[in-house]
Amino acid sequence: MNNLKKVFLMVAIMSTVMGYANEKSFSITENDAKKTVLTLADVKVGNLFKIKDENGMVLYKETIQRKGTYSKGFDLTSLPDGSYFFELEKDMEISTIPFEVKANEVTFNKELAKTFFKPSTHTRGNMVFINQLSLNEMPLEIEVYYDGGVFTESYQLIHNETIANTKNIERVYELGDFEEGKYKIVFKSEGREFVKFI
Repeated sequence: MNNLKKVFLMVAIMSTVMGYANEKSFSITENDAKKTVLTLADVKVGNLFKIKDENGMVLYKETIQRKGTYSKGFDLTSLPDGSYFFELEKDMEISTIPFEVKANEVTFNKELAKTFFKPSTHTRGNMVFINQLSLNEMPLEIEVYYDGGVFTESYQLIHNETIANTKNIERVYELGDFEEGKYKIVFKSEGREFVKFI
């Protein structure tokens, strides 16, 4: 394990992004049939739309089939009283729009709509570049694992760190004796987890 740590060199680069504009690209209307019509702009084929409850349970899921504008009506009044949210997952971001249901009345909290930017990785030689935009400066935990097993997967943690208090997270890792398929990176932030194999 110590030998693995020795070949693992980290170069940290941190900077702040000033004045990033986060435009809301959605609209919500209600029609006479008490249906809520959600319209999302700039969707792409393969984006994932969900309705979730406050515990993260998926109540509705749909893969976007056409590029452009997504518009669909939902009868949300039949949901039990509680907190819910719309979620749209794109390639590099996840947008959420919260709403409440109480006594068959639906209230949207548009001002609490937010966008979570996923961490991104790319490699160049034995260098791994990690970036994430965190407008609210929430912590990002990074765990790097190495698979030293010959016949079975046996990932060992070789590095972990938590980065906080910055809007633009950037890291560069140099992996000694780099061999594709031997590394796993786990990202944790705001209750979400992403795994990347390199």
